[in-house]
Amino acid sequence: MQPLSSRWLTATLAISLAAAANAVPADPDSVSITVYSSADPAGFDPQRYIAQQRSGYDPNFAWGVPGFGVVKTERTIPLAAGTSEVIFTDVAAFIDPTSVGFSDLTDPTTAVLEQSFRFDLVSPSKLLDRYLDREVEVMRTGPQKDEVVRGTLLSANQSQLVLQTDSGVRLVPMEGSQVSLPELPGGLLTKPALVWRLQAAKAGDHRIRATYQTGGMTWRSDYNLVLSPDDSAGDLTAWVSLMNLSGISFENANLKLIAGDVQRVQPQQPMMRGRALQAMADGAVAGFEEQAFFEYHLYTLPRRTDLPANSTQQLTLFPPVSGFTVEKELLYAPTIAMGGWGQPMTERGVAPSGEGKLQVFVNFQNKAENRLGMPLPAGKVRVFKQDPKDGTLEFIGEDMIDHTPRNETIRLRLGEAFDVVGERKVVDFAVDTSRKTMSETIEIELRNQKDAAQNVVVRERLYRWRNWTIPDSNTPYSKLDASTVQWTVDVPPEGRSVIRYRVNYSW
Repeated sequence: MQPLSSRWLTATLAISLAAAANAVPADPDSVSITVYSSADPAGFDPQRYIAQQRSGYDPNFAWGVPGFGVVKTERTIPLAAGTSEVIFTDVAAFIDPTSVGFSDLTDPTTAVLEQSFRFDLVSPSKLLDRYLDREVEVMRTGPQKDEVVRGTLLSANQSQLVLQTDSGVRLVPMEGSQVSLPELPGGLLTKPALVWRLQAAKAGDHRIRATYQTGGMTWRSDYNLVLSPDDSAGDLTAWVSLMNLSGISFENANLKLIAGDVQRVQPQQPMMRGRALQAMADGAVAGFEEQAFFEYHLYTLPRRTDLPANSTQQLTLFPPVSGFTVEKELLYAPTIAMGGWGQPMTERGVAPSGEGKLQVFVNFQNKAENRLGMPLPAGKVRVFKQDPKDGTLEFIGEDMIDHTPRNETIRLRLGEAFDVVGERKVVDFAVDTSRKTMSETIEIELRNQKDAAQNVVVRERLYRWRNWTIPDSNTPYSKLDASTVQWTVDVPPEGRSVIRYRVNYSW
């Protein structure tokens, strides 16, 4: 008999497939992986899924991973003329069997008659289940001497073996026991496998291609932006965090990335969902080669790489970009509720007044003339700035970007200004209901406690009614839309600037 350690339910016997002669091993030089992701870059935590995988309590945890993979592989297999069975091993543990595609590159007339996915993998518990009502041998290690117990296995659960021995029923604790089995029962595999029944017209070696989807794979993108000392330039690096919990390693694989929102039919209980993005991998200096692909963008890694099982890895998306122009923006935009349910807002006290914080933004043009100009997948942008005293990088804020094509503006909200504040006052208000008119005078004061001048954008929502005019303003303004106006002012160092304007409403 061969021993089986049951302390941790870990088999110690070497297992071989009964149909090993027909098994088709993986070809490491012909694997291509595409990873789709619906992960929210703001809240996606790979460690959550890694902890689930390590706990082993939920065998279906991988279907909860926000993404999936598409695996394309080619292998050479010997086929006999007529009907034969092929065992296709080295497939992902979380394969979706309904997604499998098969094609014979040598003879396209080869047809698949039947297909099954076998995932009843060998384990100590399954081996013991197969030996119920059969004779086993258990060795118990004791403080004085070892004991061998032989009998018919009646039950194997709750950390106990129940044996029918010559002297009666015996309960044997699994802890500290070794079980010996005379042989490996049929039907158990050491790894998941697809089994095909094929009909081939020609005998010989055939080059076949298989494609399937698997759960347990996803990715997200991350960007690091370092600002120059005067906030006028930036350096950008882009990374991908790739997670592979599919139950199999992919070695020497081709990897691609498609950035875009791809429609997928949602199952009743989501197994794989939504936003599609094809996998990126470990970046060389050259990074990925990008091209337009349908209504999305395809990124191709110009080399092969490895995706180890049960791992996360950070991979370069494109080479670092240095010295592109950025613009810091201080925005004062008091929050004002819009509308009066189809009626003018004639109440005097609804106007917001008082001090308010200025929001801090960093903007830059994603254009080739600004050393950028590449489609950027959705992700989180972390912004840093160097401390001039010790040269270390300090974190100053972060924001999310959506899928952003080239020639668009990236706008990042980093936080609120500390030394520049704004204060809004309604200094005059009048309403004439008989004439159906209103007049309101607003004063906005900006105070700068820094030792350098600050450029501030002031944005106002004209909330009382949709018909308005501004007959008087001490500072030029621009109209952004039907209800929004904007001023841009310079506030002197340790000084103040005041915007005063009057708006008339009619209905």
